[in-house]
Amino acid sequence: MEGQSRKWMILVAVTWIQAFTGTNFDFSSYSSSLKLVLGISQVQLSYLSVASDMGKAFGWCSGVSLLYFPLWIVLFIAAFMGLLGYGLQWLVIKQIISLPYILVFLLSLMAGCSICWFNTICYVLCLRNFPTNKALALSLTISFNGVSAALYTLLANAISPNEDSIYLLSNALIPVLVSGLALLPILRQPSLQALSTDTTRLDYSIFLILNILAIITGLYLLLFNSLSTVASTARILLGGAIVLLVLPLLLPGIVSARGWSRHSFSWINNDDLDLFKGLTEGDEAAPMSSNSYNPTEREGFCGIFSCCGQLVEKDRLTVLGEEHPARLLARRLDFWLYYVSYFCGGTIGLVYSNNLGQIAQSLGYDSQLTSLVTLYSSCSFFGRLLSAAPDFLQEKVGFARTGWFAAALLPTPVALFLLVLSSSDAALHTGTALIGLSSGFLFSSAVSITSELFGAKSAGVNHNILITNIPIGSLLYGLLAATIYDANAGSTSLLETFLGEAMVCMGRECYLKTFIIWGCISLMGLVSSFVLFLRTRPAYDGFKRNPNRIGFC
Repeated sequence: MEGQSRKWMILVAVTWIQAFTGTNFDFSSYSSSLKLVLGISQVQLSYLSVASDMGKAFGWCSGVSLLYFPLWIVLFIAAFMGLLGYGLQWLVIKQIISLPYILVFLLSLMAGCSICWFNTICYVLCLRNFPTNKALALSLTISFNGVSAALYTLLANAISPNEDSIYLLSNALIPVLVSGLALLPILRQPSLQALSTDTTRLDYSIFLILNILAIITGLYLLLFNSLSTVASTARILLGGAIVLLVLPLLLPGIVSARGWSRHSFSWINNDDLDLFKGLTEGDEAAPMSSNSYNPTEREGFCGIFSCCGQLVEKDRLTVLGEEHPARLLARRLDFWLYYVSYFCGGTIGLVYSNNLGQIAQSLGYDSQLTSLVTLYSSCSFFGRLLSAAPDFLQEKVGFARTGWFAAALLPTPVALFLLVLSSSDAALHTGTALIGLSSGFLFSSAVSITSELFGAKSAGVNHNILITNIPIGSLLYGLLAATIYDANAGSTSLLETFLGEAMVCMGRECYLKTFIIWGCISLMGLVSSFVLFLRTRPAYDGFKRNPNRIGFC
């Protein structure tokens, strides 16, 4: 039972790492000040946010590093990259040192790469320590990545509410400190132990408790962050947030106490051992069972969508979990539908968050930027947390995970067209909340979907291939928004303002065309995700009929 308590310590450590390493989400909090100090245009500022996202294109490096170095060394390499990337940018924004634009771009790239390395480490720890509950562990820990901006906002307000550079300093130092705290449980990773049926049920109950605590944490940050504009109040609220993050540490003690109280029942019988071996071996070696799909089950759809019948039927997946190496992945229509869905959904949400500072400023709500960043961060957190719904509801609602993915994409076009119709304070807050909720769900659920559709063993490589759309989308969508922004800034007369060499656009036109184009692109993603759902639903239905559902992650 000691090993069981250790794995929960590791889960808490992973939660802390995720909670303080989503440093790309607070870019909009200091982007305006960085733009002013560097004297750059909106297009050049957009390139800096793209550089941060481009770090994900080098995610495969972290996976390769784990093949040759211990995990704790890779963890501190990630922390050092963040320290150097954000630390030198802090010196620039404080005007202590002066660096050319290209070096600031490279520093942003390094900082973004550190985030990807942290994420890979967290994924590996979850997969190693929770082989039968991977999806629950991943959705819980990834969700805390969404509250990073809210936590850093509290920290910045507690130190100096009017000092934007605090964000960069915090981004540099806090992940290093958290990595040091997480080092002890990581070094004492438990060996893989056989799980009895009783232990499996206990794990499920603990995940339920942790999700309830996570919801309380998210609500706390969402509801009380608006009160943190005064430094003294922010310090109290920050203390409360830290208590909520530390509270899950009680669970390993509870697990150990339970082990002592039930010591006489701790021996694992042969039936339980056989069950465990079947689960772990099946997860690694055998694809998730699924009967071949009977075309007659979908005759109704063919009658309605006869024109796209071939698209739905051609080369569709018939089993879940079949391993797909990269060369086979590139030939799968299902993968490209999945790629387009992600590219036109979650990536737009990320670019929206990067532009949130300029969006609020152009609409005259720059004084509300802190609350908007917190709102996006908190809603992204809840979206990530909701990605666990398919696992908690699998006995009652056997809906394909790709169907949940399609449903989660719907709020993005709704929010963008709402912003097209209205530039009011309420519309901006509602749109920001919907985009945060949608993108959070998509980011978190994608890891499990990649594993289910294209194999668990290849998930690390395949998921890094999938998220290459983030830097590509960040470049294209960000450049589009920046070009329209600068064009409108140059065409305004009385509303045009020059701060040093930085040109500021004021008015609704600054982002109106951008919202229209982003909205149309997100509709393309919605259609693509719906087609993916139709193509993969039979595989999920076949898996539902498989009696060994307990191994499904």
